[in-house]
Amino acid sequence: MILEIVSPEASLFKGEITSITLPGVDGSFQILNNHAPIVSILQKGIVSITASSFEFSKESAALFTKVNNQTYTLPISSGTIEMKDNKIIVLAD
Repeated sequence: MILEIVSPEASLFKGEITSITLPGVDGSFQILNNHAPIVSILQKGIVSITASSFEFSKESAALFTKVNNQTYTLPISSGTIEMKDNKIIVLAD
């Protein structure tokens, strides 16, 4: 599935991923391939992204923390997520 993470300042990430875990207002939740359509509000926490490979711009690379070769995390203050047709868009602060 395709993930795009956008902040007010810039596009932080766009690429093919295998899963994402997000800090929802009612608790953390995970999205996998072929997930049902969803729109949700996010709270302060950590976004965890799993993929076979990652490519970041020089500007956004410093915002992500490498957990291992297939997982990176991104701290957020708040945001929203929309998942539809295997495309996830995260608007993050």
